[in-house]
Formats: sequence, structure tokens, C-alpha cells
Amino acid sequence: MRTSRDPAGSTVADPAHRTTPPLRWGVVVFWLVVVTLVVAATGIVLGRDTRPAPFLVVLPALIAGRGTVRQTTVASVWVTLVIAGSLVDTPLGTAGADAAVIAFTLVFNGLSVARAAQRIRWEGEIARLRSAAAALQRQILRPFPLMTDQLLVHGLYQPVEEDSRVGGDVYEVVSSPYGSRVFIADVQGKGLQAISAAFAVLGAFREAAVAEPTLTAVVDALEEAVLRHNSFAAQTGERERFVTALVLGIDGEEEVQAINCGHVAPLLLHGGRAEPVLRQEPCVPLGLDALAPEPRTVEWFVFPSDGTLLLCTDGVTEARDPAGVFYPLEERAAAWGDIPPTDVPATVYGDLRRHTAGTPRDDTALLVLRRRGDAGLA
Repeated sequence: MRTSRDPAGSTVADPAHRTTPPLRWGVVVFWLVVVTLVVAATGIVLGRDTRPAPFLVVLPALIAGRGTVRQTTVASVWVTLVIAGSLVDTPLGTAGADAAVIAFTLVFNGLSVARAAQRIRWEGEIARLRSAAAALQRQILRPFPLMTDQLLVHGLYQPVEEDSRVGGDVYEVVSSPYGSRVFIADVQGKGLQAISAAFAVLGAFREAAVAEPTLTAVVDALEEAVLRHNSFAAQTGERERFVTALVLGIDGEEEVQAINCGHVAPLLLHGGRAEPVLRQEPCVPLGLDALAPEPRTVEWFVFPSDGTLLLCTDGVTEARDPAGVFYPLEERAAAWGDIPPTDVPATVYGDLRRHTAGTPRDDTALLVLRRRGDAGLA
């Protein structure tokens, strides 16, 4: 299988992952001058002595939250000079009182500068962690678009954790001797343990998709991988987890094989409509096969050459607006059939963000499948 790194099909970036830009010098100077003049003008207008120390001493602390060490130092020096000048012009009752105000100002400003330096070090550590996590994501989850002999797949993957690039949602598209195998899954729960389970089932799929001749054998291998992971988790005191998954088998024929293990059903965008393609009840999730009354079975459906197949995790279907209303995927998807596949992921995620009035609260994975050779692939 060939993998393209065209940015047009890459993961949609979340603003939460971008470093907050520092303050501009013009903003720092503006607030220093304006606040100082306001404090001075207040004393003149009210006809009384207004000491600047209580008002100005917090300025360096505020600037430390966004500014650089140099900006915080400049603010500290400015505030110290203004307060010292006011004490020279209008001293307090005793020299000790004047010295105490200066000492308090110096200590507080010094703490502000130290806080700015500490914040910048933390941001540097977070940036390095994000860079390492992004490198891990590139190794574990292939960048879009993905290509096989039968398929061109665009999509997006967006974890909800601010400092994580890999979450519990995983996907893969593999070219095998039996056609293209497509996999999308969602691990129960959050955190490192969920990521560990996701990696276990993803690795099992990559191996089984090439080696196993039938789709049921592929899913059996995934079930065993989840059970092995849960066995190890139980030995280490971690909770056992199940995995919802959807596995597709697509070859040169119009009909597609599918085994749905408790996952969100795919939608077919065709002829201006968006329709679920699976009619049977979903099978039990991976890891729970012992509880199923019957073995998992394959369901067939038609995937026309000019259609678009949309696969996603419940981060899309269970996203809620501020009033608690679920995202109406099927209703919205009907309008996406005429959109170029390269634009569908960004369109969906933008619409999802508008629906949730911000950032979705769950990991989001979305695959947009088109058969190769169709004129709409470009």
C-alpha cells in the first residue's frame, strides 16, 4: 500500500495544540503607560493622594502570564521606579514604611519575573512533548490520504486531549491478497491504558488483514488481541476494556463485506442522499465475544463506483450542542456527496465544531472512502 503525505488530506489541526503567542511590546508599553496615567489621574480628579503601589504592583504578574521574561522585567523596573518616585514626592510617615513598600515591590516583581521564566520553561517542555507525540502519531497512525488498488481514503483524526496526539480512536487501510481491508475502532475509556489497547488491536489488524483469507478470521484475530491485552491488564491491576470496531473488505466487485462490532454504522453518500448501509444488528464489541449468543457474521452491501462511504467514531455522532442535542450526522451528510473527498474531512470537523460551540469533547476519527478510477477522486 502506498501512503501519500499530501497536506490536503492530513489531520485537521485543533487550535488547542497551538502555542499561545507572546505579548507584543506595543501592548506591554500601552498597558504600563495607561494604567499608570489612570492611577495618577484618579488621584488628581478625586483630589486626594492615591498611592500607586496597590494598583501597579500587580502589573508585572499579569504580564508574566503571557509575556516574555524581558517584558516582565521591563514592567517590574517600570513599576518599581514609579512607586519609588511617588514615595520621593510624597513619602509615608516614616522611612521604615517607605522601605517596606519598596521591599514588597521588589519581592513581588522578582516573583513575577521568576513566574514568567517558569512558564516559558513549562511551555518548552510541552512543545517538546507535543513534538514527540506527533512523531509517535506519524509512526502509529498513517497520515491521510491512504491508497490501495481499490480505494483512495481521505480523513481526519483529532484526539481530544490537549497534549496528546494519539487517543483511543484508531484506523487503518491495508492492501491484501484478498482486496482492501478497512478498519476503524474506538477503545472504551480514556488515558494511556486506552491508548495501549488501541495499539494492541491496531497491530493485530495490520497482521491479520494480510494473512487471513476471510473477514471473520480477521475479526477473530482482533478479538484474541483484545483478550490478551485484557489478561495482561488484569495482572497489572488495570481495568479490562472492550473495543467497538468496524471492519470492511473491498475488492473489485460492487458489493462490500462488513463486520460491525458495536461500532457506528457507515453511511453511503450517493444520489444526494446519505443512508446507512448495514441492516443487521451490530455484533458485540471486541473483547465481549464470550457474551454473544451467536458468532459474528459478515453482512454485504453495495458500494457503487460513484458513491462515497463515510466511516466515523462516536466522537462525531455523540457530539452535543450546548442544549444537549446530538450531532445530526445523517441529516448533515446528505449535502456532502457533491463535495470533493479532499474537502469532506475539514467540512465535517468545521460543522462539528460549530455544533458543539467550540471543540468536541471526544476523540474524532473520520474516513472518507472512494473507489479509485472514479472521476470524483481528484
